[in-house]
Amino acid sequence: MKLKHIFITFFSLSVTVATAQSNLLNAKSPEGIGVKSAAQQLLDNDKPLDYGYVDDRDILYKNVIWEKIPLDERLNFPLYYPTNSEQVADYRRSLYKVFTDAIKDGTLENVYDDSNFRTKRTFKDIGATLVRVDTTDYGIEQYNAGEPVSPEYINRLEISAADVVEYRIKGVWYFDKRLGDLRYRLLGIAPVIPDVNTLDDEQPDLVELFWVFYPDARELLHNAKVFNGKNSAVPMSFDHLLNSRRFGSYLYGEENVQGDRKVNEYINNNALMQLLESDRIKEKIRDFEQDMWNY
Repeated sequence: MKLKHIFITFFSLSVTVATAQSNLLNAKSPEGIGVKSAAQQLLDNDKPLDYGYVDDRDILYKNVIWEKIPLDERLNFPLYYPTNSEQVADYRRSLYKVFTDAIKDGTLENVYDDSNFRTKRTFKDIGATLVRVDTTDYGIEQYNAGEPVSPEYINRLEISAADVVEYRIKGVWYFDKRLGDLRYRLLGIAPVIPDVNTLDDEQPDLVELFWVFYPDARELLHNAKVFNGKNSAVPMSFDHLLNSRRFGSYLYGEENVQGDRKVNEYINNNALMQLLESDRIKEKIRDFEQDMWNY
């Protein structure tokens, strides 16, 4: 009986600490919602779990891979929704909104143009790829006549969280000979959007908006919570969701001698064969661990 009471007390404490809408039941005004009490702040150990140090000499095998996380799969909805953050509580934001807000306010300083993390991008560079401004024929006539163009003749098209198609991630599978198991470490993540210039097309071109070096963004993603549909009192952080691989994905590339070419570069116009190749690479990685224990 005492053990039961201890468990209930511990569970209640865990729920209180993890609640995204802190002080919801005690707030005297809407401004008090989400404000943690002094006691809650003392109990919090609110930081991402540190990665363990891995010595290069302990890595017996590794393979860098690239994967796509399609956002039209139900399992991946927590990364996509809400597409309109104005209709929900302040703490509920999509992963795209978390990244773009952090880049805008300077919380996330380093973003890159590809998965090699060489060339940095600025918020100005990113903003230019999100907006398209077109002038109608009537507006062009006004401009040619030397008149100011009326606002109704200017069409502004802007990419939003609802337009994100998928996320691409880069990670490494490695076998730690000291621990004797196969492990995964996420290295980078990128939102993929339609090219704003082809957004009206039936099949718009897709572009990687920016790449984030994942270890650099862990603090940000730990503070951003994912809505838990089964129990909203216990949300999960984006950092936990991604590190624990609670998403559906398929592999589209691995490091190789041909300059890390992707699967669709050597298997063209055949989606089935591309998926089979993706599964073959996954099996090759998994089989390495199994083969280690075969005598």
